[in-house]
Amino acid sequence: MVDQYALAWILGAVLSLAVLYKLVFPWTNPNVSSDAAARCTKSITTGNGECRSTNRKGEVDVIIVGAGVAGAALAHTLGKDGRRVYVIERDLSEPDRIVGELLQPGGYLKLIELGLEDCVEDIDAQRVFGYALFKDGKNARLSYPLEKFHSDVSGRSFHNGRFIQRMREKAASLPNVQLEQGTVTSLIEEEGTVKGVQYKTKDGQQFVSYAPLTIVCDGCFSNLRRSLCNPKVDVPSCFVGLVLENCELPFANHGHVILADPSPILFYPISSTEVRCLVDVPGQKVPSISNGEMAKYLKSVVAPQIPPELYDAFVATVDKGNIRTMPNRSMPAAPYPTPGALLMGDAFNMRHPLTGGGMTVAYSDIVVLRNLLRPLRDLNDASTLCKYLESFYTLRKPVASTINTLAGALYRFSAQGPVSLLSGLNPRPISLVLHFFAVAIYGVGRLLLPFPSPKRIWIGARLICGASGIIFPIIKAEGVRQMFFPATVPAYYRTPPTK
Repeated sequence: MVDQYALAWILGAVLSLAVLYKLVFPWTNPNVSSDAAARCTKSITTGNGECRSTNRKGEVDVIIVGAGVAGAALAHTLGKDGRRVYVIERDLSEPDRIVGELLQPGGYLKLIELGLEDCVEDIDAQRVFGYALFKDGKNARLSYPLEKFHSDVSGRSFHNGRFIQRMREKAASLPNVQLEQGTVTSLIEEEGTVKGVQYKTKDGQQFVSYAPLTIVCDGCFSNLRRSLCNPKVDVPSCFVGLVLENCELPFANHGHVILADPSPILFYPISSTEVRCLVDVPGQKVPSISNGEMAKYLKSVVAPQIPPELYDAFVATVDKGNIRTMPNRSMPAAPYPTPGALLMGDAFNMRHPLTGGGMTVAYSDIVVLRNLLRPLRDLNDASTLCKYLESFYTLRKPVASTINTLAGALYRFSAQGPVSLLSGLNPRPISLVLHFFAVAIYGVGRLLLPFPSPKRIWIGARLICGASGIIFPIIKAEGVRQMFFPATVPAYYRTPPTK
């Protein structure tokens, strides 16, 4: 395998490319503000057991299901473009998650492009300038190459819930955006075209809402995706999450990756006094928290492999018992183009969260969709709208497939790979493939020195075959033509409709 020096070399080489591509990384109001809350709770009373419409056809342009990382940002973006947006979110209280806390620099650039960069302010967010890698007592620091960008550009890490509430507040501040708390139970279809949604409120009342475009952003547990895509969800591992308090990371304002046995351990700041720790546990089962097996595992297997500076804080946090787990899901985008409907966010496409690329993909997708829809002032032309939505699935591929493929490859290849691609600043599929095989070839070269032998040649051949077995199936799932030759796809570009 490639040693830590090879890893540092390839990471450094790719970091130097990170600036080449701009596409793509004390708080207040823990809940939605009073003004925003009033806007978020508009509803219509109904009779007992009746299902009534919350709007007449033609009153809403876009229905968005979900107001999380993707949905809240999308609502503000489309609302700012003058669309009448109706958002239905299952729970408008502040989320409490152990992922969605690290925004790569490429994602932050997209946030700026969407006019949402102030959502990382006033939530005690921390700037992130790169990564520190640890293996066998040795370490290497690798910084994002941000020299050509404005001084404000960097990664950001924060509490996921605080960030989402800021975006919800900003979306709800627009007069043409309405947020409603409710659970969407089904899509309303007429002759193969989605016309709206049916949902129920917390007290069980049933409602329907209509719009020419429904965008489903209801997250990784989506109950609507099966009618809009072919979901092939894989769960390669689980994260065990802890929050370390009042401790200092060995390298300030950097994510820390420990190349541990059996899989990586992550540390990054989420506030000025807290550090998130995510322990990757391969497989779909984790030691039991209730009977103490998890605490024993963390102390006996994980603790000895973490940097000495974090050891005491780690053990103290385990002893406190505030341990949470979450399955890590990956799902390639395999949409069924459906008139009147679109999937976005984790409901549509997921990758292993090791690389922290999910929000970067989501905000890149929102930029693509916003630009695609701008020529369409009237969304009621179903056939034209459908053609534009088909284009979305192709136009998103260069960024999304690069980050998706990298996430899967890095996890299967022991986190050895290009950080500029990871940061979302260089989302070019060909760069990904070249750098991935550069790691493998560099490893083979080191293996064959100083003199090749039959055994070393055999191991080298197995390394190349193993690398191919990792990346080619991922590329196939993403779509070879869409990744490398998107301009050959008929839906690549749509001219504005003829008036």
